[in-house]
Amino acid sequence: MENNKGRLFSVDLKSRQNLKSITMTNGSSDSVLLEGNIGELVQAKFTEGIILEVRGKNGVLRVDLCEDEISKKDVQESPITDI
Repeated sequence: MENNKGRLFSVDLKSRQNLKSITMTNGSSDSVLLEGNIGELVQAKFTEGIILEVRGKNGVLRVDLCEDEISKKDVQESPITDI
């Protein structure tokens, strides 16, 4: 799922009702906000060793992220900044 320009993600929702909002600004910012509800947590795991999959009753969130990358980031304690 990873490409050479960054991390890919996907969100698969069972119903449009689980999508809270999609905001695409048309001003000077080029940002996009996607909000929704995947429901009660069913399972969170790494699949194929390269994809973090968070499965809820209403949908699934997938991010190309390896388990060892999370450990590296925890050790480095790099601050998270807003996009």
